[in-house]
Amino acid sequence: MPTTQKTLMFLSSFVTSLGSVIIICLILGTQAWITSTLATIDSFSNGSVIITYGIFRGKSTQELTQGLTEPDKDFEVFGILNNSPKSLQMATLVFLVLSLLTSLLSSAFTFYNSISNPYQTFLGPMGVYTWNGISAFSVFLAMLLFVGNTQSSQLSEELSRELYPGITIKEATHSYGYSFWLILLIILLNAVTVVIIFFYQKSRHQQRQAERKPMEFAPRDGILF
Repeated sequence: MPTTQKTLMFLSSFVTSLGSVIIICLILGTQAWITSTLATIDSFSNGSVIITYGIFRGKSTQELTQGLTEPDKDFEVFGILNNSPKSLQMATLVFLVLSLLTSLLSSAFTFYNSISNPYQTFLGPMGVYTWNGISAFSVFLAMLLFVGNTQSSQLSEELSRELYPGITIKEATHSYGYSFWLILLIILLNAVTVVIIFFYQKSRHQQRQAERKPMEFAPRDGILF
């Protein structure tokens, strides 16, 4: 059976790993990744399109200086995208799913270590380090891909043109929402998980060193008996 110290520290890591899983599920299911305001012009008037979306779904609102505006539209991101923006959006999703799976594995490993002493090295701290490293790297790549898709591939502009055919976009401003910034919290939780296990290993090493010292400094005749 594991010691009380090991149980507490691995349970703490289990909580942080589970927190990563919950937050990834949250950001996958919400639309508050980005809000873009697009200044537009068409044959009849000037106006703007305000579009808010996430990985899967979004909502758009049209505002015109004159004339009739179209009703607010709910849309499926993958359903209306084409070519490069769709590929980058899919790549973002793949890395988020990879981060989710590795966070689940980290949760499983930390919980298993809190109730058992595995013989295999990879099932211990080494496995926890590996899964959290992959999780943090994957979600960071997803963050970069989403920003690149928005800025370079003009994701918001592409969505707006598909939703409102015939408009001309003059300029666009983007504001990233809480779902996007929660990625930083996922990376932080991955780092905290690793730090907890690192300090557990360091403490264990110091305890072993302390146990060896009495034998090293004991009298030779005492050791013989």
